[in-house]
Amino acid sequence: MAKYSKEDIIARAKDLANMIADTEEVDFFKKAEAQIHANPKVRTLIADIKGLQKQAVNLQHYGKPEALKKVEEKIASIEQELDEIPVVQDFKQSQVEVNDLLQMIASTISNKVTDLVIESTGGDVLRGETGAAVNSGAGCDHDH
Repeated sequence: MAKYSKEDIIARAKDLANMIADTEEVDFFKKAEAQIHANPKVRTLIADIKGLQKQAVNLQHYGKPEALKKVEEKIASIEQELDEIPVVQDFKQSQVEVNDLLQMIASTISNKVTDLVIESTGGDVLRGETGAAVNSGAGCDHDH
């Protein structure tokens, strides 16, 4: 009989989310995001991009490929200018760090669950096989 329900696990996941929200990585992300919103040059460039994106949608809708290409080039140019601003670089770096942290947590949970299933079925963790695979002889033959 299982000891935990989905609800128990979701409650634990929420606790974990609260812990993650209180890490240095998330704190850095929040500060970097605030700096982006406070930076007038960044705000102007983002507004310009949004305006150009609306134009691009209209040009695409009305089948104007040459004009669309020019607008897309302008967008790319402004995005490049944005990427050179230090607060934007900080923000992008903070996104990467938070994402890496979340990926690490997800893979840690996934790998641990897999190992526990293998161990609980009397399998071979090193070969990544459950007890059912080991006992049926259906596992990989590593002697070649």
